[in-house]
Amino acid sequence: MPTILGVCTLLTLNKVDFGDANLLPAMALPESVARRALLSDDEIAGRLREVPNWSRAGNAIERTWTFGDFSEALAFVNKVGALAEAMNHHPDIANSWATVRLTLTTHDKGGLTNLDFDLAKKINDL
Repeated sequence: MPTILGVCTLLTLNKVDFGDANLLPAMALPESVARRALLSDDEIAGRLREVPNWSRAGNAIERTWTFGDFSEALAFVNKVGALAEAMNHHPDIANSWATVRLTLTTHDKGGLTNLDFDLAKKINDL
């Protein structure tokens, strides 16, 4: 079996065991990578308890707000946009006059990650 630097040990990455294909020693994931790891159903259920008024919608979470008028809704959308840009994590935004629906998912991962819940918490604080 080929080795890297003469070391051949088991690597576990993001709770996935690649068996004999692993050529690097086990390592902790950097925080930025760990925040983008897909969450299990149990982890999602736990994180949902941290973000009141958000609900699961398949591989996403969503929440709807109703404002007094269009300008209030648009101001909220702009605040969400600033948060999203700062985190480099962007929600799907639907705005119909005074109603705003936000949907969060980590598109490139195909599901929910800690980034989605971290952004939901920040949005709830607006």
